[in-house]
Amino acid sequence: MRAPIGDFDTATPAPDCLDELTAPVADAVRAWRGTVPADQILYVDTDPRWADTATFVEHYGRDLLERSANCVVVAGKRAGDTRLAACVVPSTARADVNGVVRRHLGARKASFAPMETATGETGMEYGGITPLGLPADWPVLVDSAVIDLPCVVIGSGRRRGKLLIPGKALAELPGAVVLEGLGVV
Repeated sequence: MRAPIGDFDTATPAPDCLDELTAPVADAVRAWRGTVPADQILYVDTDPRWADTATFVEHYGRDLLERSANCVVVAGKRAGDTRLAACVVPSTARADVNGVVRRHLGARKASFAPMETATGETGMEYGGITPLGLPADWPVLVDSAVIDLPCVVIGSGRRRGKLLIPGKALAELPGAVVLEGLGVV
């Protein structure tokens, strides 16, 4: 099948290629109950050397810069307790960790989670973390601009491969909270 966006050789419905996904992402696809059918979540094989946004759009299509989102893991701390969350923001923005995220988590301090924590807690590869398949008790903070995209490119849980998903489906993820201004330029 042809991908709806970008210059990818093929796009495969995620339920048809679960072996290409990490275990938590594959489990999330299997359990998908959103209003967008699971077969509209597409997997595209990509070279891990081009996983970072700048080189990714250079290789797979400049139009993808405005259609890609990054998922980062943050840690909010208050009174000795740490709460992990994911933030999904347009690739042209950065998560407002010290403002919107910190306030939403009710944290005194918020920062990006260490790589070992992010990968260990998600079961995903650094640079490929995706909002699908995250721990059920995590908030998934999604910038409203991402929800408005007809099709958004996000990680697949690995550096190799990406998922193409209607933006509105991200608002239906377990723990999803749509926030205005989460991503800042």
